[in-house]
Amino acid sequence: MDKKDFDKENFKEKLEGHGEFPQLYMFKFIVPSGKEAEVAALFPKHEITTKASSGGKYVSTTVQAMMQSADQIIKTYEEAAKIEGLISL
Repeated sequence: MDKKDFDKENFKEKLEGHGEFPQLYMFKFIVPSGKEAEVAALFPKHEITTKASSGGKYVSTTVQAMMQSADQIIKTYEEAAKIEGLISL
C-alpha cells in the first residue's frame, strides 16, 4: 500500500464491516524476484503460493492467514511495506 495514500482508519472500518473476527484473510503481494523469502518471513506458519512473472523480474505471492482483528491485518501490511519494491494488492 502506498504510504501517502493509505487511510488506516478507513481501511480498518472496511475490514471490520466485512465480517466477524477471527477470519481468514487473503494477502497478495508482488515483489522483485528474490524477495519472496522476506514475504514468507511475515507468515512463518502459513503456506505461500508464488508465481513468477513472464519476464522473471517479479513474483506474485498469495497467502491466506487467520487474522484475529483488523489491527492485525493492518500491522501485517505495515510490516510488508518495509520490504523494498513490494506492491500490495
